[in-house]
Amino acid sequence: MNFLRLTSIFSLFAGTIYLMLGPSGTPAQAKQNIHTDPLAGGQSRLAVKASVESKVLYVNDIQLTGPVKTIPQKAVIVHHAARPLYFTGVNLACGCFGERKPGVIAAYGSQYIFPSESELDYFAHKGSNVIRLPFRWMDLQPVLNGTLDTAELNRIQNVVKAANARGQVVLLDPHDSARYYDKVIGSPEVPYAAFADFWGRLASQFPTNSRVWLGLVNEPNNMPGAQWLRAANAAIASIRKAGAKNLILVPGIAWTGAYSWVSSGNSKTMLGVVDPQNYYIFEVHQYLDPDSSGTHPEAVSATIGSERLKVFTLWCRQHHQRGFLGEFGAANNPTALLATEDMLTYMEQNQDVWVGFTWWAAGAWWGDYIFTVEPKNGQDRPQMATLESHLQKVPASRIKVTNSIH
Repeated sequence: MNFLRLTSIFSLFAGTIYLMLGPSGTPAQAKQNIHTDPLAGGQSRLAVKASVESKVLYVNDIQLTGPVKTIPQKAVIVHHAARPLYFTGVNLACGCFGERKPGVIAAYGSQYIFPSESELDYFAHKGSNVIRLPFRWMDLQPVLNGTLDTAELNRIQNVVKAANARGQVVLLDPHDSARYYDKVIGSPEVPYAAFADFWGRLASQFPTNSRVWLGLVNEPNNMPGAQWLRAANAAIASIRKAGAKNLILVPGIAWTGAYSWVSSGNSKTMLGVVDPQNYYIFEVHQYLDPDSSGTHPEAVSATIGSERLKVFTLWCRQHHQRGFLGEFGAANNPTALLATEDMLTYMEQNQDVWVGFTWWAAGAWWGDYIFTVEPKNGQDRPQMATLESHLQKVPASRIKVTNSIH
């Protein structure tokens, strides 16, 4: 959300199963038994491949490995509706609080704050294995093309360390709408090279940590698609030049709305993304209220969630892409909660496209914000019951994302 706009553990076999999100197909030497789960129209979305020698099970491009006693000769069919998405969690989003003004350093602890270890504990206990961490570009890099602020970088690194220790991925999110202060990337004030410089410096801090994901920026808007594509490709090139092997999440323009992916032009423009490692997915956001802004408590209908995701889902499938729902949320009312259930169930039924999601939002300073799932006085928020039933519960420490996912 633009801050200005304000289970189960898999026990398919004896022992613990580890999950790997990676390329389809098994090692060349592996013997395979391949079964498919046919869909209407003769399409097959689910393919399961059992490898006896390598003790590897593939479900589509999900590779399950681990210290198992045996791998059965016959593959096991895992139905989409029977399991959550692989990476599920929340935005812990107090790092983007407060106005930023050139020349004025934002005060940590009074103007903005990052999540505490107790918050990470709570959401890990609920089954969240990914945390989207909004922060502000100018807080981390006070001068364009300058060094990263040591204190701010240490704070972010401490969150990463604490979350990783709890089995959680951290999705880094410069929450700036493709801007530095109020100047858009690609303008004379904020050239593409400055955005690339920032990402090269930040990515070099976590180059081999597979549990740090790099979200290029939050919700680019009010800029041409070609301008944002050039900025994104510059950042990606800089990330890879820095030696970083992390998964990159790429948004589109128009607040990266899933429902507007085609009408905004993202469906054409974002096919121009270039990653030398081919290791990126698209991040979209989707709210349930009448204008998709996430600023109203009411949801349009109980099925609006799946309806608004369909265009993007079909586009991803057509172009062999993967998606991540970086923001969505619901107020505590029956229609909104039904719409959330509908949305998340739809994503689970389309796991060939959807990698995961993060709910908007949680954090100690959100008070009684309509979508917050931050516990209050030690008690769960009402929305948590719906959300928790769709959380993965397998720690990200047992899930390795590998090249390439397309």
